[in-house]
Amino acid sequence: MNVLFITLDQFRADSMSCAGHPLVKTPNLDRLAREGVRLAKHYSQSAPCSPGRAALYTGTYQMNNRVVANGTPLSNSFDNVAKLARRAGYDPTLFGYTDQAVDPWSATGKDDERLLHYSGILDGFSVGCQLPDDQGPWVAHLRENGYDVVDNGIEVLRNESSRPVEMSLSTFLTNEFIDWLKTQDSSWFTHLSYLRPHPPYNAAGTFSTMYDPDDVPAHIEPIPYEERHFIHKGGSKNPASSAPSEMVRDMRAQYYGMISEVDEQLGRVFAAIEERGEWNETIIIVTADHGDQLGDHGLKEKLGFFPESYNILGLWRDPKFPNRGGRVIEKFTENVDIMPTLAEALGVEVPAQCDGRVMTPLLNGEDVPWRASAHYEWDYRAFFIPSAETPWPFDRALSKMNLATTLTEEWAYVHFADGTALLFDLVADPTWRTTTDDASKLYHAASAQLNWRQEHLRREMTDLLVEPGMPGRWPNIPQLA
Repeated sequence: MNVLFITLDQFRADSMSCAGHPLVKTPNLDRLAREGVRLAKHYSQSAPCSPGRAALYTGTYQMNNRVVANGTPLSNSFDNVAKLARRAGYDPTLFGYTDQAVDPWSATGKDDERLLHYSGILDGFSVGCQLPDDQGPWVAHLRENGYDVVDNGIEVLRNESSRPVEMSLSTFLTNEFIDWLKTQDSSWFTHLSYLRPHPPYNAAGTFSTMYDPDDVPAHIEPIPYEERHFIHKGGSKNPASSAPSEMVRDMRAQYYGMISEVDEQLGRVFAAIEERGEWNETIIIVTADHGDQLGDHGLKEKLGFFPESYNILGLWRDPKFPNRGGRVIEKFTENVDIMPTLAEALGVEVPAQCDGRVMTPLLNGEDVPWRASAHYEWDYRAFFIPSAETPWPFDRALSKMNLATTLTEEWAYVHFADGTALLFDLVADPTWRTTTDDASKLYHAASAQLNWRQEHLRREMTDLLVEPGMPGRWPNIPQLA
């Protein structure tokens, strides 16, 4: 059995035609939804990229993995999907990026270049094609094809619309994967990590004009919150509230164009797998690291506590279970569920560290007890970490620059680390613009979030005893296997 593990960066759950979007077209993602399972209420556990991916790759909440920013290292002590794949007998191969900073304990010294950026490779992956922040291999490809481009990958991305789709970043990555696939003569495990629809909001070639901004659905207008809750505590550096509505519509039209372009690339990937006769021998998982505000609540990109930054696409197709085709899961699922479910699918023991749950019963349509809420965290201390010349704030001020959100069908509770909170009444207003000060409801919501935290404290060494017989649940330690 092969495994194709796909991430589409910054992809909101509502931005697929199979999810009911009135404008954007995603025929290849729709195909996966028809042949597999769509997770309708699927959530990432953090933002931006590195924190969101750390939770996805390790099956752990941010409060346990402690990757709180782009640049926070992920400890090598954590198990991850690549190591899991190796235990299952695969050589997991990366196309794209994982955005995991090197564990400083494994650095060779202060001059180790891996300490200068966070676009490192998750421990355990082999590399088919790495695309760091500067998009170096793609930039070189453009130059080889006669394009006079600058070194900065972001600047090159800003001009995607000026070049044909055949020269796009997504096309380049797809070509690299397909060329590699042709060389495989045994079962494979690939992590195909696309940047799009991540900003800059500039779709490639004809996809930049695929959607008319005038047809774009309206965004959620902001209401005035206290600055302490909305800007500072949310760490907002990307307000869109002052932007004219036509600029927001243009941004959304480009975002949808990027989605349709990467969907077309997935069609090429699927066709290549089918040509090898491996379509019914390949598990395909598609998700994202986080979402995008797209102007909702006056914000863009990913930040804060609103669900648009965390509610993401989730698709799971396992050809061993054709009876799952077209199933839609309406219960809350989370990115931390991906790793334990993959472990179960590959016949590998679920790591003790995993905070997520095995989704297999849900995927099979079984009525089983399941979580009644989704959880995610946002830590914004990175904006305030002092420079090397500034004395360290031993008052623990940085540890108070974060929030945690608990979301149910009826309410959403946001707890800030200084003890303040917001409670949204989603029955009265599903757009998250109506709060309540009802003391009993606040107590109930705060208690539920505290219970969640206590239930998911790290457990790798807590559920075992070092004594004769070695009782308990022991982690995957090779020398003890």
